[in-house]
Amino acid sequence: MSDDMLRAPAEVKYAEELDYLESIDNGPKPFTWRLSPRMIRMFILGSERSDGIDREIPQKWFGDRSFVERAIVTLDSDRGLLLIGDPGTGKSWLAELLAAAICRNSTLVVQGTAGTTEDHIKYSWNVSMVIAKGQSRESMIPSPIMTAMERGVIGRFEELTRSTSDVQDALISILSEKYVSIPELDDDNIVFAQPGFSIIATANSRDRGVNDLSSALKRRFNFVRIPVVTNKKSEAEIVRFRTEELLRRHQIELDLPPTLLDILLQSFADLRSAAASATSDDEKLESALSTAEQIGVLEDAILHSHFFGDRVLRAQTLASSLVGSLARRSPEDLAILNKYWHGVVEPRSKKAGGEWPEFLEGGREAISTLS
Repeated sequence: MSDDMLRAPAEVKYAEELDYLESIDNGPKPFTWRLSPRMIRMFILGSERSDGIDREIPQKWFGDRSFVERAIVTLDSDRGLLLIGDPGTGKSWLAELLAAAICRNSTLVVQGTAGTTEDHIKYSWNVSMVIAKGQSRESMIPSPIMTAMERGVIGRFEELTRSTSDVQDALISILSEKYVSIPELDDDNIVFAQPGFSIIATANSRDRGVNDLSSALKRRFNFVRIPVVTNKKSEAEIVRFRTEELLRRHQIELDLPPTLLDILLQSFADLRSAAASATSDDEKLESALSTAEQIGVLEDAILHSHFFGDRVLRAQTLASSLVGSLARRSPEDLAILNKYWHGVVEPRSKKAGGEWPEFLEGGREAISTLS
């Protein structure tokens, strides 16, 4: 079934694995949860030898175990869960995995934007049915959050701080009262949340000041802050995991040389250090230099090598992809990358050799073309 989808949700992609974990799960399960907290943790973080199960469960989210445990515990409480962190830290992916493991449905999602309205988190109406038969429960269109309430499952709210205060105020009522009133109806006019209902929201820490959360809404959430991955080994695992998924999805057979992955990781580490020591925004790349952006650079290079190259990933293609992905402002970003290439990549290519000289030339060529 997942082969028929461009991007299968986690509960479809890992259906066999979830079935297996359910079949061996003897632990206590809150509400209507499909898996116990221990099995949810194993599904997300992977199995260990000490778990004593007869098949390996691969790790799907790479981060501190305590973050996952606190998230699971929160969803067993009265509060919603707010995952907050910089772009590319895996907040949405963790939210999807949690919902998939708890209720086998991660698709009840509201995307927060400036245009998100109260209707998007409560309900709206099928106009043609209202004209034909009047307002009724049948002519009502429940939001993903209301559907989650009725089913007693997890609803998700992406980019909460991008939605307006009116929408956030409506969410306060849902999280505190656990029901939604439908004043247009005389009968059957309240939707009560069933046991197991909760909300996982995400917020970008760089959006601070866009639509700050009120104190009342903050009290309805437990915050789990997801830090930027700074450990090179962990970041390499994330990039490799996501890239292998891409290769499988596109049915591409192409090796990812460890030396090129090292170059990519080192380049991002260098650029992050430069951004941290910059004294003004003009001296920083517009890119957040997140792990997600590293994955994007590598994916771009792999696809280019597959379709327009000799199906071998080369340092020159990787450099071109990195420059093309990170040079968003002209001339500011190009100047920053040019400085990095001359001040860091050039001396390193002379000292370290290997793939660095080809990476140096590829970057120079890309910067020259864009300039």
